[in-house]
Amino acid sequence: MAESAPGAGALHDEPVDAEVLGSDLVYSGRVWDVRSDTVRYGDGEIVRQYVDHPGAAAIVAVDEQGRVLLIQQYRHPIRHRDWEIPAGLLDVAGESPLETAQRELIEEADLTAAHWEPLVSIFTTPGGNDEIVHLFLARGLSPVGTAHAREAEEADIRVEWIPLEDAVAGVLNGRLRNGILAVGVLAAAERLRRCGH
Repeated sequence: MAESAPGAGALHDEPVDAEVLGSDLVYSGRVWDVRSDTVRYGDGEIVRQYVDHPGAAAIVAVDEQGRVLLIQQYRHPIRHRDWEIPAGLLDVAGESPLETAQRELIEEADLTAAHWEPLVSIFTTPGGNDEIVHLFLARGLSPVGTAHAREAEEADIRVEWIPLEDAVAGVLNGRLRNGILAVGVLAAAERLRRCGH
């Protein structure tokens, strides 16, 4: 018979310090690498390949009218121009996730925010990479003086401000499928509901 589960409030992800017997760099990429690890687990060994990712920060920017900033850009692996929230890699030495979020809001949306609040941190694909994304709610938005120069996929970014509730509806009815956007707008909507905003 299965052991009774703890209350939902007691559940949490648990770190495991499994012994890594060997770790090979399979591929070294411009943004991330691919590794193959041999790990002692239970009574045996397992081999797992995964993307070794630096992590990222993402921003749910909500204006005074309750609209959220969405950006659309081309993503080659999925062959879509998907809707996203501003985000960027934790690839600057010594920069905290909050500082990355502040920098990315300027670079991707030409905006700064007076108020920053941590929302959630998520593992995007725990079976395939070690990426963790830290999401922040940004309020008190204002434009920066000069537009940031953009290139490659960012050169033709499309920007839209939509009511937060419309973004939530887009996630729930399957029109907006980006995982970071989905978690971000749902978390922001719940945070703002709880605060009465």
